[in-house]
Amino acid sequence: MDINAKIRERLNTKIKDWQEHSSRRIYFKIDKQDIRTTASILFKELGFRLSTATAMDNPDGFEILYHFSDDKAGKIFSMRTFIKGRENAEIDSLVPVFKAAEWIEREIWELFGINFKGHPDLRHLLLADDWPKDEFPMRKDYKKPHERQP
Repeated sequence: MDINAKIRERLNTKIKDWQEHSSRRIYFKIDKQDIRTTASILFKELGFRLSTATAMDNPDGFEILYHFSDDKAGKIFSMRTFIKGRENAEIDSLVPVFKAAEWIEREIWELFGINFKGHPDLRHLLLADDWPKDEFPMRKDYKKPHERQP
């Protein structure tokens, strides 16, 4: 059984959408409550590694893509999930599954303001320690100091 079929069989109803952009680049959507279980299956059962994660600010909230590499097959599987709304945006941390998620979740937290529940150390990674608490420079509504009203 090829790896695509194995993932689809193992994740079954957790997969809400499946898109093969090329033979080596696959995106699939899951509900945010399934990310920890799904990541565990990809990492522990199928032997994938977390390459990185990316976040995007969308009109209805945020999208996070967790990019997993299947080094044996030379494929990247991007697990997409959505967080509705902008206020109190949060999602489970993947650090309990693999330590590799620690820094990228810190980066997404400080730049987008998404809280990662269960993360052991959410503190600034890139921004100054005295950066204003409710200012997230990668959000579309972020205003630079020179753009703000007096």
